Amino acid sequence: MVFPEYRPRRLRKNSAFRALISETHLRPDQFVFPLFVVPGKKIRQEIPSMPGIFRLSVDQLAAEARECLKLGIRAVILFGLPEKKDGVGSGAHAKNGIIQLAIRELKNTVPELLVITDVCLCEYTDHGHCGCLIDNEVDNDATLEILAKTALSHAEAGADMVAPSDMMDGRVAEIRAALDENNFQEVPIMSYAVKYASAFYGPFRDAADCAPQFGDRKSYQMDPANSREALREATLDVDEGADILIVKPAVAYVDIISRLREEFDLPVAAYHVSGEYAMIKAAAERGWIDGDKVMEETLLSIRRAGADIIITYCAKEMAKILAERR
Repeated sequence: MVFPEYRPRRLRKNSAFRALISETHLRPDQFVFPLFVVPGKKIRQEIPSMPGIFRLSVDQLAAEARECLKLGIRAVILFGLPEKKDGVGSGAHAKNGIIQLAIRELKNTVPELLVITDVCLCEYTDHGHCGCLIDNEVDNDATLEILAKTALSHAEAGADMVAPSDMMDGRVAEIRAALDENNFQEVPIMSYAVKYASAFYGPFRDAADCAPQFGDRKSYQMDPANSREALREATLDVDEGADILIVKPAVAYVDIISRLREEFDLPVAAYHVSGEYAMIKAAAERGWIDGDKVMEETLLSIRRAGADIIITYCAKEMAKILAERR
């Protein structure tokens, strides 16, 4: 048998060769670890649908943050559960709201950690939607002012970056203007530019107690069938002043990550969401897959598609695996 001159297996024959030509790498400083913050003290409550992920009271955050830094994870993103909810999500921008307290705690105790905040209203509204309601419909323009106030309150509390996830039209411009007008020109916006109306968010909605009380979010989050629309959404956010673009979810939308990477020169982040995480955990628990290996392969696929940053609940576990290889 005659072989071609180039034999790919030559460079696969041992781990040293494979490492030498590896095209894609995972590093802990590429990860952002989500944290769920709740009122109270000494609370560390595991989320049943997200094994290994906890709701934490503010006094528990510093220890979690120090563990992240020790593992090489230099950024977290905060989600808050307020004591009370109302129709307009006023707790989202309260001076002593749960996220504002969390930001101050982290910046006072672990100042080197990058603190990113989710900017949305769904966790704070009693109806569970991401904006203000008029006649049971989410009103886009009425929501923008509240989102801007929320982002500004996060910056005032010390947040390093804000991440609007609401998918209201024009919210990046509104937030950018509010930050700039109040001397927070240096606070970047990591926009959920392409967020799909996905079935993969179920465990997150359990964790953050933010499932819609009626209807769904299809009127403002993107249709999973659409790809070209993703480019239009991202272009709008770039034009409005976004600094980083997020695609959410990640694994089911690696084609979208790849398209954004090709189209834009801004950093691209991917949110490896709760349902994607929970499926790995559930299958691993039943012995159907090797959880660690599938987790790594999954994160590599997200990076290979073009994501510079991965927001993932796997961050600490993956960082520990990577550290063991050094």
